[in-house]
Amino acid sequence: MTVIMDFLSMCSTSTLIAPCVDTVNSRHARSNFCRDYTDVIKCYDAQCENDLSKSPRFNASNKHTITFYSDAQCLDSMIKHWGKINSPMHSDSSLYMLIKAVFSLLSEVGIEQAVLHRQQSLPHRPVIPLVARIADQNTSGTPAMTQREASRLDKFRQVLAGPNTDLEELRKLSWSGIPRQVRPITWKLLSGYLPANAERRESTLQRKRQEYFGFIEQYYDSRNDEHHQDTYRQIHIDIPRTNPLIPLFQQASVQEIFERILFIWAIRHPASGYVQGINDLVTPFFVVYVFEYIEEEVENFNVSSLQEEVLQNIEADSFWCMSKLLDGIQDNYTFAQPGIQRKVKALEELVSRLDETVHRHMQQYEVEYLQFAFRWMNNLLMRELPLRCTIRLWDTYQAEPEGFSHFHLYVCAAFLVRWRKEILEEKDFQGLMILLQNLPTMHWGNEEVSVLLAEAYRLKFAFADAPNHYKR
Repeated sequence: MTVIMDFLSMCSTSTLIAPCVDTVNSRHARSNFCRDYTDVIKCYDAQCENDLSKSPRFNASNKHTITFYSDAQCLDSMIKHWGKINSPMHSDSSLYMLIKAVFSLLSEVGIEQAVLHRQQSLPHRPVIPLVARIADQNTSGTPAMTQREASRLDKFRQVLAGPNTDLEELRKLSWSGIPRQVRPITWKLLSGYLPANAERRESTLQRKRQEYFGFIEQYYDSRNDEHHQDTYRQIHIDIPRTNPLIPLFQQASVQEIFERILFIWAIRHPASGYVQGINDLVTPFFVVYVFEYIEEEVENFNVSSLQEEVLQNIEADSFWCMSKLLDGIQDNYTFAQPGIQRKVKALEELVSRLDETVHRHMQQYEVEYLQFAFRWMNNLLMRELPLRCTIRLWDTYQAEPEGFSHFHLYVCAAFLVRWRKEILEEKDFQGLMILLQNLPTMHWGNEEVSVLLAEAYRLKFAFADAPNHYKR
């Protein structure tokens, strides 16, 4: 997408915009064209959700507000859209051939590679994995455990060692990050998947894992039934697009696990069914629970080397913990996604009070919050941050009351204002959208996430108990 958007930015002041200027107000034409044309371009990105209910790719007949088109459909949509605002675009025209070439290029290198190429042009910093090493790394790239980290790990183990885990104390410890060695058990406890009583844990795990594979036996064969085939087809399409830069998720056995998890969840939650973006929410749980059984790096780990029982345990645990998460934010994925609509509106109101300059700057160039923040809410910032940062973020979300449903709003506000300087430097709609959809976080680590969370907590403390304070 970045390549196409850069291409549009390059030519929008001449070839693409010029035909409109003579007939209508120049600024209005540019704004509307860029807005509509950007929508058409964005439909190429088969990973991003429909964050504009009025965009050309919106399918009003679909009960979900998310629709994706193939490369060919997107190119055809662009051609038809051009014909509405200018003379028809012929297949032998230079513009048609240029756009087609751009799509062909992106089909070969991939959207994520284009974004990665852009972020690699940033000032050099030590390269760290997209997921994490054995020890949770910071941006210095140093994996060795410090004395402070060793002390924190001991505190976690002391809390977890008791016959009845003090969940409140565990939350306090977890807020600042969970050591990788105890993260699996801690996430299971904080999510409510496992009981605080240590004696009941093993029986609970056995029962829940058996229950999950009972669902597989009961429902999974129905994936090709007429009633469910559309759901399964969409899941099957989305899975290979999940974290395409991480080899772990391109393994056939991992993709089959994700398909089963998502299909069973969709069948058991008919109020929402499967919505694109939910596929992302499996990945942190899966990675964390793989780490429970291995000590090497996970990015290139071959899961087929694990015993079948271990893989089944990882699959079942990932399903139940993802289900616990989604139970708290299911209105994000029901018809018309009202939860996301409310949160985006609340984000706009909050930012207008936090940083009126940034808010007015985006208003000046007609950037609507729904155009970029829909994805932030739908995917819980997973498309904006490396997976290692998402895992660290979720440590705090698990520890924070209503972390995924409520605290996330303040994280998004802090995240947006974090890019204040870069936002104010952009002087047009396209530049702002390119920035907001490709924020340079590839080299982020624990330090940056910790600063973000601290600022979000400050905002929550200031505004959470006085919601009218940030409303105009």
